[in-house]
Amino acid sequence: MKFESIRAHRSSGLGSSVFLLLWILTFTPAWADAVSDLAAFSIFDKVDLVQLAKSDVRTAHGPPMGNPRFLSVQSCYVSPASPAQQIEALRRWDPTKHRELKVFLHSDLPGSPTAANFSKLQNAPDNSSVRSLVSATQKLSPELQISKDEAKKFSPAGGGGGAMPAAVAKFWSDILAARAHSFSSGGTSAEPPYDHGSQTIRAGDELNGLLKQQEKIRHQFSSLLGATGIGRGAGSLNPELYWELLDVDDQGVVTLGASYNRAGTGGTYQAADVLYYASGGYYVALTLYQMWSVNVEGKASTLVWRGDMISAASLASLHGVERLASESAMMKDILKAVTLFRRDTSGGR
Repeated sequence: MKFESIRAHRSSGLGSSVFLLLWILTFTPAWADAVSDLAAFSIFDKVDLVQLAKSDVRTAHGPPMGNPRFLSVQSCYVSPASPAQQIEALRRWDPTKHRELKVFLHSDLPGSPTAANFSKLQNAPDNSSVRSLVSATQKLSPELQISKDEAKKFSPAGGGGGAMPAAVAKFWSDILAARAHSFSSGGTSAEPPYDHGSQTIRAGDELNGLLKQQEKIRHQFSSLLGATGIGRGAGSLNPELYWELLDVDDQGVVTLGASYNRAGTGGTYQAADVLYYASGGYYVALTLYQMWSVNVEGKASTLVWRGDMISAASLASLHGVERLASESAMMKDILKAVTLFRRDTSGGR
């Protein structure tokens, strides 16, 4: 019910006054709780739901973090329908429909993946990004984020095929299948390190480092994260696994991801989407969602907070203006992705 409808009947006597009081006691706390919850752990300390519902996505730099290769961005917006419907829309959304997102291949995975689940690599598009990945693989470039044991498994024999030669497609199919299976059974704790190059990087350490730098967010999502394989062994929640071939800074990258979600009290939802493996471009990336059921001017809606955090070697050397530019680019990318998602799911303006 719209506030204007209640206001129009304020002169009708005591009955209307009692009704107004009951309406305030029933509905206002839900709104206030959502806004106060948002302010308690996020960068958004003041949010007007009515104005936010009429505007585009709000984005902001995350708090400064001590590790130079860490970066975070936060965003919030209001979408129609319930949090449960928003979660389902996220599950169904296919980023490959939008060329500007530069996601070339996207596919869901079963709980126990095999190399056959990555057969789409044989039909990878012929573009400069994919060619860069092929070249780096054939040379076993030290920039590849693989383990020493994985590097030993590459065999240049078996050419042919399309943009990605059969030997390269098989190499990555085997690596991705093994790593996805390890994550499914043992979380990030079971993932082999990136130690083919000059450093040893572990996905679990990077994810835990990102979360430790943002204590309020870690506390807000502690229950959900404790039931996942993010930064730990396998959790009680079953992950929804997927893989992608995408572009990162003009380089082709294969990546593995997992999504989790859980319903809370009062129609709230939390979700986590982790990219726990990448062949290059970044070490790990984590996106967290907090969703509240709200009523905005008589319309059932969802207040969505999204937090994106990433660990990447390329960030470590950036300072001052260069780092601000990188943060701004990340904000623009997230804004683009969220805007396209809302448009596809009837959530855009």
